[in-house]
Amino acid sequence: MASFAGGIEFSAVNVEASALRLRDATAADVDAIVALVQSTYRGDASRVGWTTEADLLDGQRIDADGVLADLTRPDSRIRLVFAGEELLACGHVAIEEGAGYFGMFSVRATAQGMGIGKRLLDEAERIVREEWHVASMRLTVIDVREELIAFYERRGYRRTGIKKPFPYGDARFGLPKRADLRFEVLEKLL
Repeated sequence: MASFAGGIEFSAVNVEASALRLRDATAADVDAIVALVQSTYRGDASRVGWTTEADLLDGQRIDADGVLADLTRPDSRIRLVFAGEELLACGHVAIEEGAGYFGMFSVRATAQGMGIGKRLLDEAERIVREEWHVASMRLTVIDVREELIAFYERRGYRRTGIKKPFPYGDARFGLPKRADLRFEVLEKLL
């Protein structure tokens, strides 16, 4: 087993897609979600996977207050993916500005490349399309993350040309190692 942020331990993953279980997060899941997101994107532990932001940012990726806010606001859910009792992935799906929004997308570094993330993204799109009857999904990606943008483009997302500033000076979103970070909005018609 490998130990990641928050002292939570994760083992190597070898599961069939049919063995995965999805459910909505509750307040009892907040600490596990924070630990998963942190281990996916920050620090040396994140370097095991391809989604690391460790070369771009230090510090935290999300905090418990942010997760609780997402859990309690209207038209907002955090979906979790488990193999048995082990949390493998999470993603936040919401309605923002008339479109679906997907964020906080995290797949444990040792479980990346196994189709778990694709299944979770499909589930988020299903929620937006079938349960909320919204015709498009948006997400934001740090625009220098070309490999991650390419992942979304292979799944039908398109660059909108809309750029949003990175929240420099707000440690809740991390400590930038570069001065040129910004977000790019991607969108997919559902």
